[in-house]
Amino acid sequence: MRQLLLPVIALSLSACVSTPLPAVDPQQAWVDFATPTPGAKLVMAQRLDGKNLNDGRFFQLPPGPHELMVRFDFEVPTGGGFGGMGQTTERTCFMTLQYDHFKAGERYVLEGRSLAFTPNIRLYDSARQLLAEERSVNCI
Repeated sequence: MRQLLLPVIALSLSACVSTPLPAVDPQQAWVDFATPTPGAKLVMAQRLDGKNLNDGRFFQLPPGPHELMVRFDFEVPTGGGFGGMGQTTERTCFMTLQYDHFKAGERYVLEGRSLAFTPNIRLYDSARQLLAEERSVNCI
């Protein structure tokens, strides 16, 4: 039994080690993620142009128009009375954003924000100019 336990532990520990991000391709646009508001926990890539992605840590895409879908996890107050003040629960939303002018070699930032129960995502260029906001939100 102990002989089996050691390989299982080693395998589970190796799954925790994340792979490095790929090198930035100057022929493509790169989209980083940010969660600047309190309670925002995670923004993760889900789909690019309707296709599921293998690595949700970034978008790297060719120039031109694209539809991005992200997962956004954030905390919302539950406020349950009798000492429940300050308690939160996690909410997960899938949001879609369309932007038609991605440029090769440009770095973009996609920010996930929330105001109580209302999430939104915003796409900024490297000069911090707002380029697009979500066009659809589906929360579970």
